[in-house]
Amino acid sequence: MRFVRFDDDRLGLLTDDDGIVDVTDRLGLETNDPLKEYAQKGLDASEYENNDPEYDRGDVRIESPIRRPGKVIAAPLNYENHIEEALADTDIVTDEWFTIEDKGYFLKAASSVAGPEDGIELPFTDRRVDHEIELAFVMGEDVKDIERDDVWDAILGYTILLDVSVRGEQDRSNRKSYDTFTIIGPCVVTRDEIDDPHDLEMELKLNGETRQRENTSDMIYSCADIVEYASIGATIEAGDVVTTGTPEGVSEISGGDTIDAEIEGIGSMIVDVSDRDLTFEDIDVQKSQQGR
Repeated sequence: MRFVRFDDDRLGLLTDDDGIVDVTDRLGLETNDPLKEYAQKGLDASEYENNDPEYDRGDVRIESPIRRPGKVIAAPLNYENHIEEALADTDIVTDEWFTIEDKGYFLKAASSVAGPEDGIELPFTDRRVDHEIELAFVMGEDVKDIERDDVWDAILGYTILLDVSVRGEQDRSNRKSYDTFTIIGPCVVTRDEIDDPHDLEMELKLNGETRQRENTSDMIYSCADIVEYASIGATIEAGDVVTTGTPEGVSEISGGDTIDAEIEGIGSMIVDVSDRDLTFEDIDVQKSQQGR
């Protein structure tokens, strides 16, 4: 099954001919985050897979499959070739490079999540901001202290994620958590539809030019490794999003750019980039003297 959230928080099944079967009312979903509710309640929509679609994909607004995950768990530097790229470019990493084994995962703000049609809005015109395409997945149940071999049954499905990143000295979660800096879409493909998540071709084009192209087989740490590690310290909940890192080829984006992101077996999404008339130098953070 391929789940899409569309038109003000409806949940649908995307058919092979780009139709949408609306399962919102059929499943009794009542929140503004229906796929998250679906995962938390352990529901099953498979009986509606062959229904006639009520909508055409081209006639609806496609939103992020998950509106507000409890957590967005992200793996740093998870491709060897991106590590080499980062070491050669101090704008990407300003300290020594690191992997999950060295410094663990990091978190992105749930408020940074947006859908492909929302687009990316750059906060500053004087700071470098890069694109990063990643395979991500949505958890289908709560897990804690889970072993990697058991992770696969706890995954609801896979999706495409753009991890947008301001470069600079600030904390990583700060630089990656601006609004629209976590674009997810266009759908979540259930795990039974993906034979091997570590054998998928992915590609990102910037203004029609290929910038990132890689197979997920080149990950250093697998999807299961990431969840196993993260679940040691925190309960990972149904509806949480886990993203697996980006390969080489990251590059700067600017207002007016268009990103075309595609992962084999999942689909593709086109995302427009805009910017605000604001510079980083315009920000004036004043220290309060109260209580000092």
